Amino acid sequence: MSDPIDEFSFLSEQAGEAGIDAPAPHGERLTLDLPDGRTLSALRYSPADAPDAAPIVTFLHGAGLNAHTWDTTILALGLPALAVDLPGHGDSSWRDDLAYVARVLAPDVAAGIAAWTDAPQLLVGQSLGGLTAAAVAASRPDLVCELVVIDITPGIDPDAGPTQIRDFFAGPVDWASRDELVDRALSFGLGGGTRRKAERGVYFNSRIRPDGRVEWKHHFAHLANAASTSSVPVEGPDAVASVLGESGWEDLAAVAAPTTLIRGERGYVTEEDAAEFLRRVPEASVVTVSSGHNVQEEIPIELGGRLRTLAGGDGTRPFRDSGKP
Repeated sequence: MSDPIDEFSFLSEQAGEAGIDAPAPHGERLTLDLPDGRTLSALRYSPADAPDAAPIVTFLHGAGLNAHTWDTTILALGLPALAVDLPGHGDSSWRDDLAYVARVLAPDVAAGIAAWTDAPQLLVGQSLGGLTAAAVAASRPDLVCELVVIDITPGIDPDAGPTQIRDFFAGPVDWASRDELVDRALSFGLGGGTRRKAERGVYFNSRIRPDGRVEWKHHFAHLANAASTSSVPVEGPDAVASVLGESGWEDLAAVAAPTTLIRGERGYVTEEDAAEFLRRVPEASVVTVSSGHNVQEEIPIELGGRLRTLAGGDGTRPFRDSGKP
């Protein structure tokens, strides 16, 4: 696959694949300097006819992914949106303390939402992003009007579905070409179902080093590889299991905003997990969809439509210009 003109050059192609007959939104890369010298990166999307519209939906991706995983969902949504690269992922800085857990990530995400939006958001998070979204909603209720958690609960078995992530990223961290990464993603049943989609995903999730080798952009893969190849315990928390602790339930219990869990029937959240979610968060809603874990990549049109309804895309909550440059 040839390199695109810019990182938003794929949007028209993705819209065509999805059967979305609408002008591609305006896309912009944002960067926020954090107090400790790190940076937080995000993508802002606004309708072609309202390029200054402020985001009303904010998206947080899962471990090992990046903000572009939401591209087609945002196309289907058709509303101003913000997609954040979690710390250690995409174009956001890695953490020296290796702490990629929801409560640690939440302050950075909250800082980004505060800087880049001007009203409480429909906050949508998948997997690690879902637990981080709950931590943001619990700690900064002023930033969140509604919470959607996709295919994750704090109580899921880290030795069940999530082992797919751990095993996928436990291989080499550098490769001769992006084609090798595409082949690996497809062999694990990842990548969105077609080679073309997998190529796009790998392009956004990898970089070419000065020596010509290709490596994953996110820190998660490097930690998973180190844990799988070391003969001694690797310093720092398990990159998968540590995100599923009891603190996640505490965060969800503290969320004042309406909350919805969307679980894929072939995803990581079992029916038992969903029942426990409702026991712990009895005022929440649970929706089951025909998908695996990466709902935003498998059924983006359906997901975008559901989120549009929640966000008032029928006109009950119209977006407006942000008034920001």
